[in-house]
Amino acid sequence: MANQTFTGRYTVDNTEDIVVFIIGMRVNKRFAIHKWLPVFSSMPGMIKELYMNKEELGFLSMESYFGLRTTAMIQYWRSTEDLLTYAKNEKHLKAWKNFNQKVNNNDAVGIYHETFQIKKGNYESIYANMPHYGLGKALNHIPVSVELNSARKRLNKL
Repeated sequence: MANQTFTGRYTVDNTEDIVVFIIGMRVNKRFAIHKWLPVFSSMPGMIKELYMNKEELGFLSMESYFGLRTTAMIQYWRSTEDLLTYAKNEKHLKAWKNFNQKVNNNDAVGIYHETFQIKKGNYESIYANMPHYGLGKALNHIPVSVELNSARKRLNKL
């Protein structure tokens, strides 16, 4: 069940290297809908493809945020190589080409991304009375034990 709440405290097993990829767009000119809508509407197809081919592509999970002007997606990937390979994927290249043709030199919309390579043992998380979320949805979601009851202990676990 996607929204099942897990009562108690949980963390993730941080024994794998991961990549965190933050990608989003910012609407700089709200009334230039014809400039920013193509960028916005290119994402659902790519996200669907990622979820349908998770194992093959190395995609683990993601969370989305929508603000008045800025959207953001936090994506979790198995490796940088998987992420870079997807960047050359047909759907991504088509969306990128579409973006460049329509808005590359137009300040109506901006895009951004940030990539973080994180080695095993160098990340930690806590989820209290939450459904699977963030890293807890992407990785092995485990109950907090005495050995993992502080951020310091979770970061030192190898």
